[in-house]
Amino acid sequence: VITINGSATVTVELGDSYSDAGATALDVHHGVTSVTTSGSVNTNAIGSYTITYTATDKDNNTATATRTVNVVDTTAPVITVTGTNPATTELGETYTDAGATVTDASGAITAVTTGTVDTSTVGTYTLTYTATDASANSSTATRTVNVVDTTAPAITVTGSNPATVELGGTYTDAGATVTDASGTVTI
Repeated sequence: VITINGSATVTVELGDSYSDAGATALDVHHGVTSVTTSGSVNTNAIGSYTITYTATDKDNNTATATRTVNVVDTTAPVITVTGTNPATTELGETYTDAGATVTDASGAITAVTTGTVDTSTVGTYTLTYTATDASANSSTATRTVNVVDTTAPAITVTGSNPATVELGGTYTDAGATVTDASGTVTI
């Protein structure tokens, strides 16, 4: 009679280590009988593995028992936002996202980025990175991007500068023009 130490069905997380608890055998006529173990568990690959225990008594009677080891992935990927978070960009400039990296026991996974940054409008924008592994474990991370306007308007004086007016004459100012990344600005 073979007795499996521990549970006959064991679950191990992908990438963790597995140490088999073994089994013992007792023969009613001969007492304690040695047990041999066969089979292996690859904790780096999801799947169901069988460990077989075999015991043969002095009369060549053989018995077997098995343990099922299920390697599963229940751990969500880890997303690391690359670069500055929150990020700041100037109004009207081009924003290039630094992206994110993903680590997961199941192997290489790429994060999918959703959201946009409108650098033509001052405001706060959110980019969301989502990663899902082959076992449907999913995680998200976000980056905040602030579009700011810290650049002063550019004023261009129209006409001559300095201007000359004859004494007693009428002076009409030629005015000025202004440009700014935010659009129309009043002088």
